[in-house]
Formats: sequence, structure tokens, C-alpha cells
Amino acid sequence: MILVTGASGQLGRLVIENLLNTTPAKQIVAAVRSPEKVADLAEKGIQVRQADYNDLDSLIAAMQGVEKVLLISSSEVGQRTAQHSNVIKAAKQTGVQLIAYTSILKADTSPLILAKEHVETEKLLADSGVPYVLLRNSWYSENYTMSVAATIEHGQVGCAGDGKLATASRADYAAAAAAVLVKDGQAGKVYELAGDNAFTLSEYAAAVSKVAGKDVAYHNVPEEEFTKILVSVGLPEGFAAILADSEIGASKGALFSDSKDLSTLIGRPTTSIEDSIKAAL
Repeated sequence: MILVTGASGQLGRLVIENLLNTTPAKQIVAAVRSPEKVADLAEKGIQVRQADYNDLDSLIAAMQGVEKVLLISSSEVGQRTAQHSNVIKAAKQTGVQLIAYTSILKADTSPLILAKEHVETEKLLADSGVPYVLLRNSWYSENYTMSVAATIEHGQVGCAGDGKLATASRADYAAAAAAVLVKDGQAGKVYELAGDNAFTLSEYAAAVSKVAGKDVAYHNVPEEEFTKILVSVGLPEGFAAILADSEIGASKGALFSDSKDLSTLIGRPTTSIEDSIKAAL
């Protein structure tokens, strides 16, 4: 059996959708905090089990009979390491044979603030004795395209300079995770997952212009100013600072890789940023 944590989230649902192409529904476990949110998955024959990253006992119960676990990193920045530790402890106690973990691109050398908890989790995995594989994801294209309407109206603002962003769609990363979960011999592997065709934010603005049929410019601003802009549109100050730090990291190459690990795993080119823009519109 394969268990997917955070199965009610966008990535988790997409992973399960991909797994259904190769794996009987009864062999898939959707681990969620609120089972009522995935009633549709239960209707498909998937095993829905209640589990909370903060509750070790619930994780141990959910992992009974499970061979492989996809640990989708928690969305609660600042609490991730402790939460992931619970998942790893539960996997060890229940005899799980493989943990696949969604880390961040080039985690071991990344300057991003966001990388800290991923590095800590990778160390926990290494020390656990449980076989594991690392899925080091670059940025989702949706991190930008989710606000494409505002970009068309006001232009693209950021502090990434001329840094290249090797993004891919959330669906691409989900397909890769599902592929790894059904392959043999994955323990010990590290995948640097990134889009095939990287772009700068100036090039992103040009792509939006092309798709939308309206001139869109990129405005590069200092990190502090970009943080203030993000706060002004409703983001919490701490999270805004993390996003701005990530763009500064991107300006130094932290979100770029030409490894082609992602397209190799999914057996096709990654989704272009133009196609992601079209999908968002």
C-alpha cells in the first residue's frame, strides 16, 4: 500500500489522481486531518485514514500495513521539522519500507530561508534508518500564474532581477512523485526536479503579454520594497519576507536547474510557462 500525506491538498490530490493510473484504489491510502474533505476519494475506493502531522499516534494508526509513504511537506512554515519528525517516527515504528519526501531544489546548498526546515527534515530521514528518496522540487509555476490577472492589470513586480526560474506545473511534480512511488529501487536517490525551460521574470512578463494580448512589464524592486508590496495586498509580514527572500535567492540561481530529472521521470517535457498562463486565464 502507498500512503499520501496531505491528501486533501492540491498536490496530494494530483498525486493520487496519477497513482490511480497504475495502482488499484484499495492500495492507496489518503491520510488527511479531516476525512470529510476527501469523501470523493473514498467513493473511488481509496482508503481514507485520519492523520495529523502534530499527532504521532494518529500517524502510526494511519500507516498500519503501509509499504511506501509520500511525505508532502507541511504548509505550516516554522512547524515543519517537528511535524515531519512525527511522520518519520511513525514510518519507522510501522515498518514502512520507503519514504518519498518533497523537499526543495538543491536543498543542501540553497540560500533560501525556506530551505532550512527541508534540510533539517532530510537529516532526520538520513538518521532514521528508514529508506528514503528525495524529491527536491523547484517553484510551482502556479506561484506566479495564480495572480496572472493582477499581473495583466498592474505588471509583474518582484526582486529576482535576471535570475532564472526553472518552474513547472504542480501537475508535473505530482506526476513525478507518483512515478517514483511505483518504481522499484528508489531508496537513496535524490531528484532535482525543475522545469525544462527556465525564464526570468522579465521573460515571464513577456509571456503574459503574448498570451493576454496586452503589454505587461516587469518592475524589479529592492527586497524590502517587494516585501511591503506583498504585505499591502494582504500577505502576513513573515510570509511576505520569506517570498521576497526566495526571489533574492532566485536572483542567485537558487531556483534554477537544468538537470531534466523531472521530464525524465514523467516521460514528457514539463509544462511550459505559456501553457500554465493559458490554464490560469
